[in-house]
Amino acid sequence: MNMKTPFSRRLTRLLPSYLAALCLLAPGGRLLADTFTLPEQLIGVTQGFLEFTVEDYLASSQTEGRYEIQVNNLDPRLRMPLCDRQLDASLESPAQPIGRVTIRVRCEGSSPWTVFVPAQVRLFRNVVTVVRPLKRESIISEQDVNLRERDVGLLNQGFLSSLDQAIGLKVIRPTVMDQVLTPQHLEQAEVIRKGDQVVITARSGTLSVRMPGEALSKGGQSEQIRVRNLNSKRVIKARVTGPGQVEVAM
Repeated sequence: MNMKTPFSRRLTRLLPSYLAALCLLAPGGRLLADTFTLPEQLIGVTQGFLEFTVEDYLASSQTEGRYEIQVNNLDPRLRMPLCDRQLDASLESPAQPIGRVTIRVRCEGSSPWTVFVPAQVRLFRNVVTVVRPLKRESIISEQDVNLRERDVGLLNQGFLSSLDQAIGLKVIRPTVMDQVLTPQHLEQAEVIRKGDQVVITARSGTLSVRMPGEALSKGGQSEQIRVRNLNSKRVIKARVTGPGQVEVAM
């Protein structure tokens, strides 16, 4: 994915202020600005591009959160020729403008050049964390979890954005207080264990038939498990609908 937009749409608001600052900082600043594209200008271009790009990414992906942009300092001795065309900025890497990013700033004028500017985009969202240590095999209750703001660009193993995604599930490894829960920490809690006696309900529209069965595998809510019909001795797959209850379609 190579996200880029015309310089004029993103940078008009920011670039004049950077140029004015250059003129006030030191004698001869106007001469430098008229001769070279200075590091401060490249940083301004990058900042403006990222602000627009991150806003667009959040809107198009319907992602809620706040963000912070930090453009890395460039070598103050950097002197690129003044570009006689509008500068072009594009996202070099990664695919989304989150985390450590590299922006390609390019002049396509009579003396073309390209500069790569590194930056950091921090996206803060509310994610599910545990409010106290949990032991392995614990079933998560409403009192065990909370939503806390975290920089999701640092959560390489993923995260959960809703408490409902965690409540009722089983923890498969111990956790510590304030730890961010990831999908790798959780699995469906066992509603039925292997060997349990179950009631098999076969449904077709409003018609239903019940028969005794035996679970041949364990399963959580809504999972498919193998069940033996104790009347016919047939082994079938059925969906877990509750403790001791499975359902098949006729």
